[in-house]
Amino acid sequence: MLVISRKKGESILLGEDVEITIVKIDDSSVKLSISAPKSITILRKELYKEVEQENKKAVAVDISVLKELKSK
Repeated sequence: MLVISRKKGESILLGEDVEITIVKIDDSSVKLSISAPKSITILRKELYKEVEQENKKAVAVDISVLKELKSK
């Protein structure tokens, strides 16, 4: 993991295509601007985890239902 300090207006480059700029700094939050090609997906991690959990729930199968269908 890389940890660096940045001030308002300063940027970080990820490769040649992605630039993250510090736009605003408040007491408990930082506002970022991300410039990247449209082919790159940018997601908030907490939303990604929620979708991942919902997907796991969606594929969970109640096997008892299958056994009932088989016996008919």
